[in-house]
Amino acid sequence: MNTRPFLSILFFAFCLSFFLTAPAQNESHGLVNWLSFKEAQEKNKIQEKPFIIDIYTDWCGWCKHMMRTTYSNPTIASYINTHFYPVKFDAEGKDTIEYNGKVYKPTSPAPKTPHELALKFLGSSLSYPSTLFVTNQFQYNLLSQGYLEDKKIEPLLVFMVENAWRTVPYDEFNQYFTRTFYDTVYPKGLVKPVTITQLEPLQKKKTKKTLILLNSGFCNTGKVMSKTTFNDTSIVNYINLKYNYCEFDVTRSDSIRFKNKTYGPVLLNNFPIHSLALQLTNNSFSLPTLCILDEELNTIQVMNFYLSPQALKPILHYFGTDSHKTKPYADFLKEGSSSPKKPK
Repeated sequence: MNTRPFLSILFFAFCLSFFLTAPAQNESHGLVNWLSFKEAQEKNKIQEKPFIIDIYTDWCGWCKHMMRTTYSNPTIASYINTHFYPVKFDAEGKDTIEYNGKVYKPTSPAPKTPHELALKFLGSSLSYPSTLFVTNQFQYNLLSQGYLEDKKIEPLLVFMVENAWRTVPYDEFNQYFTRTFYDTVYPKGLVKPVTITQLEPLQKKKTKKTLILLNSGFCNTGKVMSKTTFNDTSIVNYINLKYNYCEFDVTRSDSIRFKNKTYGPVLLNNFPIHSLALQLTNNSFSLPTLCILDEELNTIQVMNFYLSPQALKPILHYFGTDSHKTKPYADFLKEGSSSPKKPK
């Protein structure tokens, strides 16, 4: 294994990795501070967070095992407590539950009969434990069925909290997450990034467009992009031909001279961030963000959140061939690109 996720010590509103002192363990609840549906939804009205819903039954042995192991891991439990509203839901419970404006009731007073809400979440696949992730005002749902050990739940948590769900399917993200953090054989570092201060001298030697990955050490999806998206052979070859590539740590504290202006650290929502990151993104900032600059080092595209190799490849060709000057991206894709991803 290369570097485990979650072990950073900073949390940022657009990205993550922060863990707190864990509460005392309860045999039936682990270390997670479980909420009722009512409590979670009330809290979400004040501050939006994704939900993680543990769907269990009293007789499910694997449900109990997951509570004793995964949900008793101090780092994972504290990460969940910080970034999610965790709900523990008995799929055969007899309470009436209001969820997202609708009321759900037990289907029968008899034991071992599914709740209406369990049927909504699971359909005919009543398998336990099941874990449901919900975000974007209940519009996006991701269901994982079966026991989740640490390595299985980690990419799911990152996928939800760092908004990778906005840009790629989970299976695609999980493939590259695993390569980044657990695959010691997968090669790393095929692209040799230049520094931000090298860009202007390089442009004087050979004019190219520029890619700048805005990242930080506590951003897990940024690490995945750096280690896998920019390690894909076809992408590497095309970047070397058409672009200069730079990785920029938004938490750096030095002053930088760029295009005859000086930039340095500022506070954004009480968090120190380099002002050049705000300039490059036209204040449309998140982590990670990929900026595409033209030959004069002016930003022509800002793409927020994680991008897989499949998502990025047609975008690179769209700008690398100057097609963005003559046609919409959708038309460019219809003419031959296989990826449906649209730059924002």
